[in-house]
This record gives sequence, structure tokens and C-alpha cells, in this order.
Amino acid sequence: MLTGIGAGLGGMLLALLLHGIQHLAYGYSATHVISSESFLQGVTDATPERRVLVLTMCGLVAGLGWWLLYRFGRPLVSIRQAVKSDDPRMPVPSTVAHALLQIVTVALGSPLGREVAPREIGSVLAGWLSHRAGLSVEQSRIMVACGAGAGLAAVYNVPLGGAVFVLEVLLGTFGWKAWVPAVVTSAVAARVAQFGLGNEHQYLVPSLTVSTSLVVWSAVCGPIFGAAAWGFTELTKRARAAAPRDWRLPVLSLLNFAIIGVLAMHFPQLPGNGKGPAGLAFDGNLTMTLAAMLLALKVAITTSSLRAGAEGGLLTPGLANGALLAIVLGGTWSLFWPGTSSGAFAVVGATSFLAASMQMPMTAVVLVFEFTRVSQDFLIPVLLAVGGAVLSFQVCVKWALKWAPALQFGSGFSWGGAGKASGNR
Repeated sequence: MLTGIGAGLGGMLLALLLHGIQHLAYGYSATHVISSESFLQGVTDATPERRVLVLTMCGLVAGLGWWLLYRFGRPLVSIRQAVKSDDPRMPVPSTVAHALLQIVTVALGSPLGREVAPREIGSVLAGWLSHRAGLSVEQSRIMVACGAGAGLAAVYNVPLGGAVFVLEVLLGTFGWKAWVPAVVTSAVAARVAQFGLGNEHQYLVPSLTVSTSLVVWSAVCGPIFGAAAWGFTELTKRARAAAPRDWRLPVLSLLNFAIIGVLAMHFPQLPGNGKGPAGLAFDGNLTMTLAAMLLALKVAITTSSLRAGAEGGLLTPGLANGALLAIVLGGTWSLFWPGTSSGAFAVVGATSFLAASMQMPMTAVVLVFEFTRVSQDFLIPVLLAVGGAVLSFQVCVKWALKWAPALQFGSGFSWGGAGKASGNR
């Protein structure tokens, strides 16, 4: 209960901080922190010069912030490392600073996800509470994982998704000793966060229907999403591994985000974690050409930001990539078999890409259904696409290990160890 309450308050405060910085930086709906006006609309209404200025400021904050943290702070401990450690506690000052930097930079327009920050805050709190309560090492590990899931549940209002994330991704078990605290902490955190954020879901999706065309498309294109997800994970993994931690970090970060600002002058959909483009895809408000351009640019700036040394999650960027790719593939499919809305394609594509790229099929399905509140009829095409995507991802991993062992493609990505190569996913 204490972990759920603490993670809920932490997630709520981080979300309020993010919204407040967004409104202040881009100058929209400044009289109220939580407003009906979206971040995408706010960025679009801002002048092109303001976009460049804000994103350049983002580069300055990211570069100096993480350079100072690496130089003077205690070494960071990822959630995955803490869950496997004999002492699951994480360094409080460094972890809190790391989380705040992610929130501030995402609010200013970083293309990385904001979901790692509330997970880290929840895990830090759970580790501290577990130590104070004198829990065993095994119990403390479970609670640290539950704290991460509760933070995710709080910031995105996904109580079931947060619990399944803990069980599938962090602990790798659905035993009752893990299931009970995972469900309780996520439910409590989501409810607590609703007092400050409201009971809203992430995407307002119009009424969508399932057609035979969509079902067949899902089975055919599922493997394509898996192969694309594998390529995306390879790019981001290599970029993160090559990121500097010395004096080059502020320089590269400033240059990277200034370039993103210039791109944002023409493409206001680029700043942020990808929620805007994904929402446009779900609404059916993207053409194939624009979706293809945004997909290429989103992958490029996500990779470049990691290479420059910025930190953040890849959950919402992966979701957006899948939705954008689905618009392209679905639009092509509709030329030969019309009758399916582009939003329906986007929902299926987003789920399958997320499931494969993060190697969490069950969590991805639950998250997208909680994000969008689409009907249960979508389970059939979604599960078909997810199955094909995950299988295709594994085939790519095995192919790369067989034919390019010197490059170590796919190392750390296995069915039982989602994202081992990246502790701060």
C-alpha cells in the first residue's frame, strides 16, 4: 500500500511537472496546467523560432545535466540491476536527478519516452521502504519491481498494464507472491494519481471496426513489424552504448537538439515522446507520405538523441513508430483491398511493433488496450500481428548471431530477457 501510494504521488507530480514545463516553454494554455489543449497543438501554434529556441535549451539542459550527474553523482543503478541485486536499493539523489532530467527534457521536446522516470521514482521508494521494513532480499526485489510498475501505472493510468509489466518483463513470473503485490501497487498508484491527473486515457480514438481485410493484413504484416522493430532496437542499442559521458556530452547534445529544433520548424509533430504522431495515426489524420516522413525522422532523432547522451524510455517512441509504419503499410494494402480505416491499422501496428521492440507481448497488448480503449474485437488482429512480430524479431536475432557474430547483433534480446542490453528502457 505504501509503495502504491508513494509511486502514485511520484508519478502524479512528475506528470504535473512535465505539463507545466510544456505549457511554459511553448506558451500555450498557461493559465492552467492541465488543459484540453494537446502538446502537439501547443507546439504547432508556437512560432518556428520558438521551437528552435526551446529545443536548443533542451540540448543545453540535457548535456550539462547528465554530464554533471555522471561526473559528481553516485553511479546509477538501473531497475533491472536492482531487481537482480542482493541489495536492491538505488542511490536516491542520483536516481531522482536522473528522473527529473528525463521529465524536463521530454517536456522541452526530447523525442525519448517519459515512462522510465516514474518507474525509477517508484523503485527508489520501494527499495527504501523495503529496507526500513526489514524485508528479505527476495521480497525487496519484488517490491522494487512493483514500484516500477506502479510508477508506470500512475503516469499513464494503466493499472493492469503496470502489473503485467512487472510480472512479464521485470520478474519473469506470474506466481502469486509476485502477482498480489504487483496488482495492488499498480491499482493503488493509478487511483492516487487520478486525484491530480484525472481518470483519462492517453489517446482519444474514434470508433473503429474490425474487418476481414484488417485480420488478413495483420497476419501478413506482423512479421514486417517484427523485422522493423529489430532494426530499431539495434540502432538505439548501439547509439546508447556509444554515448559519451565526458565533455563531448554537452557539445553533442546541444548540436543534436538544435538540429531537431530546425526540423521542428517544418515538422511540429517531431518534438516530444511520440504521443502526437501516434494520436494522429489513431485518428486517421495522416497521409501515407507524411507518415513515412515522420517515421524516418522520428527514428533518426531518437537514435541521434541517445547517441548524444540524452536518456529516456523507448516505449512511446516505439508505439509511435509502429503506428506510423502501419499507416504506410495499411495505406498500400487499401489500394488493393479497401474498406479498413487507417486508425485500425495504426492500433494493430503500434501494438505489434511495441511488443517486438520491447520483447513484452502481453504487456504491449494490455497497454495499448488501456491506452486507446478500443473494443475487444481487436484482440484477434492484434494477437495475430503480435505473434508474427515477436517470431520475426527472434528470427532476425538468430540470423544476425549466425551470420554476423563479430557485430554481436541482437545480444541481450531473448524471449526471457527483454531488453537486458538496456537497463533504463
